[in-house]
Amino acid sequence: MPALIELSGIERIFYLGDSEVHALRHLELSIAAGEYVAVMGPSGSGKSTLLNLLGLLDHPNTGIYRLEGRDVTTLSPEEQARVRSERIGFVFQSFHLVPRLTAAENIALPMTLAGIEPAQRSKRVVQALKDYGLADRASHRPDQLSGGQRQRVAIARATIMQPAMILADEPTGNLDRATGEEVMRLLEELNQRGVTLIVVTHDITLGARARRQLLMEDGELRHDSKVKI
Repeated sequence: MPALIELSGIERIFYLGDSEVHALRHLELSIAAGEYVAVMGPSGSGKSTLLNLLGLLDHPNTGIYRLEGRDVTTLSPEEQARVRSERIGFVFQSFHLVPRLTAAENIALPMTLAGIEPAQRSKRVVQALKDYGLADRASHRPDQLSGGQRQRVAIARATIMQPAMILADEPTGNLDRATGEEVMRLLEELNQRGVTLIVVTHDITLGARARRQLLMEDGELRHDSKVKI
């Protein structure tokens, strides 16, 4: 499989007063298209910083990030926003749905922002609602949905642009066990269809489901179950 993600010499430093916090240190990482990867480690290990960097929500102080062979660290903010919109889907623990929008409108939002014409948006949203068992919830706002339904809306929104990868940050963190299992099944089905799935989690059992585990500690990659360190 070709490399989807290539990180080389990545450093991310935050400045707190006079002190430096090295959130990521000397990071070298390659992830192939279609992989299923769990990023694990204690709080403060660099997991979320890595996720934000992969999702172009943050940028490194030094180093190169290539996505699909393209150095995305050199792109303008507008170009990064386009890549984020078209190639990356996000699923968060707290859903991050827009409260005033219905389920259908939340799912359509990435297409609206990308300027996709209304007829195509409508067709794709109807199919997504059907695929995720939300057809009878299309006009419901997030506060009228259960946690599992909200996360299904979030997954539908994350995949509506047919991205190359999904970044999931503790995707079952606010869900009961049965609902969490359903959400993971949906994400894993997407991976089986070729979407690269990267899950950040504290949960060892959840992390063990992935075919590859990355263990972060103090901003460094301490163990990679694919490349023995």
